Amino acid sequence: MARVCAALMFALLANVTIVQAFGSHGLNSDARNERSVIARFDRPRGDILTYDGTTIATSRESGAAPYAYRRHYAGGEAYAAVTGQASLYRNTGIEQAEDDVLSGHDPRVRVRSIVRHGRAPGADVRLTITDRVQRAAYQGLRSAGHPGAAVAVNPATGAILAMASYPSYDPDARTTTDPAALDALDRRLADDPAEPLVNRAIGRTYPPGAAFTLVTAAAALSSGEYAPASRVAAPARLRLPGDAGDLPSPGGRCGDGRPTLPEAFRGSCDTAFAGIGLQLGQDVLRDQAEAFGFNDAGLAVPLPVARSTFPAGMDRARTALSAIGRHLDRVTPLMLAMLSAAVANQGVLMRPYLVEEVRLPDGSLIDRADPVRYRVAMTPEPARALTSMMTPVAATGGPGMSAALPDTSSALPGTAVLPGSSAALPGLWVAAGSGPAALFTAFAPAGSPEVAVGVVLEHAPPSAAAPIARSVVEAALA
Repeated sequence: MARVCAALMFALLANVTIVQAFGSHGLNSDARNERSVIARFDRPRGDILTYDGTTIATSRESGAAPYAYRRHYAGGEAYAAVTGQASLYRNTGIEQAEDDVLSGHDPRVRVRSIVRHGRAPGADVRLTITDRVQRAAYQGLRSAGHPGAAVAVNPATGAILAMASYPSYDPDARTTTDPAALDALDRRLADDPAEPLVNRAIGRTYPPGAAFTLVTAAAALSSGEYAPASRVAAPARLRLPGDAGDLPSPGGRCGDGRPTLPEAFRGSCDTAFAGIGLQLGQDVLRDQAEAFGFNDAGLAVPLPVARSTFPAGMDRARTALSAIGRHLDRVTPLMLAMLSAAVANQGVLMRPYLVEEVRLPDGSLIDRADPVRYRVAMTPEPARALTSMMTPVAATGGPGMSAALPDTSSALPGTAVLPGSSAALPGLWVAAGSGPAALFTAFAPAGSPEVAVGVVLEHAPPSAAAPIARSVVEAALA
């Protein structure tokens, strides 16, 4: 009996040792561990601020024991895609990506805070988002009334000036300290067919349609087989290889059927760019797409970004369709903005990022963003040619005027003044994708670009998205 008791005691001690040594982290991070949850809210987290100093997330005394503090989101629905929320059981968005510094657990924050203050409060995170640009993006999406997203990027640095998704949700509601109320709210949001919890700006991909001709045009110019003065075949119908049938060109033949490359680009001549895709081949197109960031599953800003894709293993007919943004091509709204950003920055694509700096409450700097090159999409010469092609010519013949789609359901880009405005916006170019979503990409000003935008609206006519692109650009240039 003594031996049995000794063996049981040894087993018990071994189990306790294993749990303490190897299982403590898992137990502490378990959402069911109420002690861990209480500890998360026993002190204030750092603030989240916009680039221009607007506080969009902060901690307040909860007044509801046993939780000392709870999060408050002054940014509300307009910023939910960026901030996410810190709730009882999980964090999302920047609250999750920057949790270590916001909570004070990051060693850089903990050590320097204790030295200065004798405690370890959370550090403040200052974003790259500009408040007026973010609100212009969200208000534009909400006014359009269709699910979608809008992203604005600084081409020279990669700083994200706006990242809005619609429909959205109120992060404040998810910081309730009532577990039953939180569970009910989470179930309601998860079951909502409008999917308000999806960050469409970086978490969903769409068929790019005509917007992908920017990639095909870049591949053509970079190949050496085409120049801006090159004439391309643009028949009313293009016979696809094999038994895939014919590809019609919306509106019939482009010009005289032999437009220049810029004319085909501005006229969104499907048959012309499908023919270019056949000439170049899928490998050249894929290399160019990946030079823009397609097929990268590891991009994070620091929020993880869904992979924009250009497919592999296609036959020649599918290659032709992929050259005009059909088949299995997919882009995020962020990638749309990145396409224009690369052209605007002389072919160099900077890595997009959301966090500008991290500071202690006393203002001491912990970390600051260092803009870095992400891809070289093309050399400066084709980038300059694309810039010229992307800068529409108004009816008066002057370059650098505003661009938009005609007030129709057509998926073709045009050069009409944007609906609701008679003013021209220098350097703005807009393209639309065909299919279940209207897509737009733009940069401005043409001579010295400061902003590149990508806008997506689901199940909407192209004319509905045009004012969003304009309002975002105007807010960024204000």
